[in-house]
Amino acid sequence: MRRRDLAGLLFVTFLVPLTAWAQTSSVKDGIVGAWQFVSVVSQRDDGTRGEPFGTSPKGIMIFTPDGRFSLFQSSANVPRLAANDRARATPDEAMAVVRESIAYYGAYTVNEAARELSLTIEGSTYMNLLGSTPQRRIITTLTPTELAFSNPRTPSGVTLHTVWRRASPQ
Repeated sequence: MRRRDLAGLLFVTFLVPLTAWAQTSSVKDGIVGAWQFVSVVSQRDDGTRGEPFGTSPKGIMIFTPDGRFSLFQSSANVPRLAANDRARATPDEAMAVVRESIAYYGAYTVNEAARELSLTIEGSTYMNLLGSTPQRRIITTLTPTELAFSNPRTPSGVTLHTVWRRASPQ
């Protein structure tokens, strides 16, 4: 088979179905399932960028078909507690856990036209998120294997750009 014929076959086999999926699938249908945390980049108003969970973050985000979600994110450096009892963490250990991880859950809705998620947080390891207005996420990429979105303004005043990969069954 000639190289050009092979390229055409690959295009039809892989790219056309992905394009068709993106055009026919709703955002809500596309996000349902489990996603593994790949990266997050923070950006301040002055352009300063950072990686709040480091270069090898850990985490999962799950969306259910009935509008529920759960999220856990951490750096790869969350320390073990010396006492092996979370109720007896030292102040330094507790601070490191808080600094290196976050979890929250609640309900979500999708604005299909704007490609936005609205997260109503019902529980969190960072309780300041409760009772606040719904958290907005602007979807920048949605394919069968990748989800990327921006959080335009966190409580600390930064914009977050987060990438997720579809979790594969174990």
